[in-house]
Amino acid sequence: MAFYRGWRYTAFITGFVGFIGLALYPIAISPMIDSSDYKKIQKETRKNINKDAIQPGNMKVWSDPFDRTKEDVK
Repeated sequence: MAFYRGWRYTAFITGFVGFIGLALYPIAISPMIDSSDYKKIQKETRKNINKDAIQPGNMKVWSDPFDRTKEDVK
């Protein structure tokens, strides 16, 4: 078994880390940077879903609990 030494070891490690980075970019990094494509897909696939009809236990559809009205902010 050959062991890498010197610049070959550095090139091997750099190549290995670079390969992992290239493999993870379209899976993990790209969606975090630009999520507009996924938002469009989600809007298209959920357009015929009535949120009130599928909400369990007659609970109201989720709303932002931190949403403040102008009267609340003083």
